[in-house]
Amino acid sequence: MDHRDEDTWGCHLLDVIEQGFDPDYTIADGGSGLRAGQKAVMPETPCHGDVFHIQHQFEQVVNGLTRRIQGGPARLLKQAQQMANTRLKDIVAQKLLSQQWLAEQREQALICLAQDVKTLLGWFSHDVLALAGPPLAVRQELFDFIVLELQQREDERYPAIRKLRKALHNQRDQLLAFAGVVDQKLAKIAEDFELPSQAVREVCLLHRKHDTSNAYWVRWNQLHSQLSSKFHGVMEAVGKALEETPRASSMVENLNSRLRNYFFLRRSLGDSYLSLLQYFLNHRCFMRSLKPERVGKSPKQLLTGEAHPHWLELLGFKRFQRA
Repeated sequence: MDHRDEDTWGCHLLDVIEQGFDPDYTIADGGSGLRAGQKAVMPETPCHGDVFHIQHQFEQVVNGLTRRIQGGPARLLKQAQQMANTRLKDIVAQKLLSQQWLAEQREQALICLAQDVKTLLGWFSHDVLALAGPPLAVRQELFDFIVLELQQREDERYPAIRKLRKALHNQRDQLLAFAGVVDQKLAKIAEDFELPSQAVREVCLLHRKHDTSNAYWVRWNQLHSQLSSKFHGVMEAVGKALEETPRASSMVENLNSRLRNYFFLRRSLGDSYLSLLQYFLNHRCFMRSLKPERVGKSPKQLLTGEAHPHWLELLGFKRFQRA
């Protein structure tokens, strides 16, 4: 789109609403135009935050500090060489020595800062934004704690930390909205299986562990003994609930990356070309996928559950067959 303001997004949303677009909630990044357009057109539909972009911003801050640390030895070596080569008055040498000491202190402080921010990133990813995690109220407390810790480490020399802290502060409720959805689903599972909510939460937390680790199977056995015959049903229901709770617009981003490979083929993109591209992508079978059940099937087959001929045959062409 040439414009991304409220009116533009509102017009596009009205178009898709006429085509049957009626989601329980949407997911978007921090773009003000998109959110304003949805609020104007779909005021009753919540707009959750996209966790990918904020986590990527957090990782960029950590990587930037790490790169600064890597350049530290070279900066200290340069100052040490200046000290070794100076033959000036004692007062000048004393000044250089003082500057070198201050530089060493700054480098050490930078190392501590980078370690702290990296630790906060680990907590943010593993405890706050993880799909299988604590209840929403606990996540909110952890979120606020991380924002406060970042605020205490803000420095004019590293403006990216302040920018990250402000982004987190402004988007907290949107970013954690998915946790409220997970809580509702887990409460429904607990009601269906007539179990305490904490028991279902423990099964949810089991999904955080890798199924090849000893810790996973130790906890698996404990929960199996505790829940007895209900364990497998709860395990399956929780897994499905987590799988069906999106936290990011990854599907749209993936689609955009696929479409971009076809756009360079033509200077202008008309409706006929886009319609043909839509038809091709909806009917072309996946050659590979992380989900085995999708291999050899097209998006239409996966959505409808019905088989169909090759997309070329659907267009009336006859496929070439080897003798």
